[in-house]
Amino acid sequence: MVTLSVLDLATVTKATTPSQALAECTEMARAAEASAYKRFWVAEHHGMAGVASSAPAVLLAHLASQTEKIRVGAGGVMLPNHAPLVIAEQFGTLEALHPNRIDLGLGRAPGTDPRTARALGRGDAERFPDDVLELMSYFKGDAPVVAMPGRGEHPEVWLLGSSTYSAQLAGYLGLPFSFAYHFAPDLVHKAVELYRSSFRPSTVLAEPHLMIAVTTLCAPETEEAEFLAGPMRLSTLLLRTGRPEPMSSPEEVATRGFTHQEAEFLRSATANHVVGTPKDVVEGLDALAASTGADELLLSTRAFGIDDRIRSLQLVAQAFIERSAEEH
Repeated sequence: MVTLSVLDLATVTKATTPSQALAECTEMARAAEASAYKRFWVAEHHGMAGVASSAPAVLLAHLASQTEKIRVGAGGVMLPNHAPLVIAEQFGTLEALHPNRIDLGLGRAPGTDPRTARALGRGDAERFPDDVLELMSYFKGDAPVVAMPGRGEHPEVWLLGSSTYSAQLAGYLGLPFSFAYHFAPDLVHKAVELYRSSFRPSTVLAEPHLMIAVTTLCAPETEEAEFLAGPMRLSTLLLRTGRPEPMSSPEEVATRGFTHQEAEFLRSATANHVVGTPKDVVEGLDALAASTGADELLLSTRAFGIDDRIRSLQLVAQAFIERSAEEH
């Protein structure tokens, strides 16, 4: 059966500070571990008032120390923003501190707007394949420069993507691949097909391993789930239209007016969100896993309140456990 994992952005709301958002991210990691999710990933984004996970390595050091068994990782580090040696040292340190628990997902996009990308100082996406190979060489210990910590450490390296580019590269390098279905649903099947067709066995993987990231929100009743999903949907609209802000409350979203154009955009951009009761969400996730052949699903749940986020994770996990018990 498909394995479940969690993607978190350390969500900052209009009622919380970045400090509170990071504390809530820690609560989410603990809750994910208690509900037997396999991984807990945080994503690198910059210049976004509603996202506090801009420094994954720093945040992961804290999350790993506050959990015991769950794998923690970056989903992902936006490699064009960084020198590969620095990332090798950071994640080599994490792996040395927390052996066999660290994932390093690598993305090709800057994770921000062009002005902020320039402020980060690198941003050369054309170098991505070479940067990936250079980064992996530090872990293998065959680079001309020694990464310490890093050399001989083996965090689990993934490639991430919302297009076919990284899908093909992941296949060519024999690495696990995570597709951002929550960003680019229309490309998922083409990317998955290309990943599998281009896959070459490596020392990392003998066969393809695929994870699909999907936006979810679960509540006991459909009406409540739809109400709680309002802020997540509004955040999608604001991000895609270049107006990111801290997350609004569901009450504020419910009374907010939308233009016809905004309403149409919301319907289109969030049609792939899996929202509803435990039964609804499990059916939606099963359908996604079946259509893509995914080995894992990475659930992104961004509700206004931390209790609602945690409850959503718990309901989905419990529903999968109960369904599995019925099948066996």
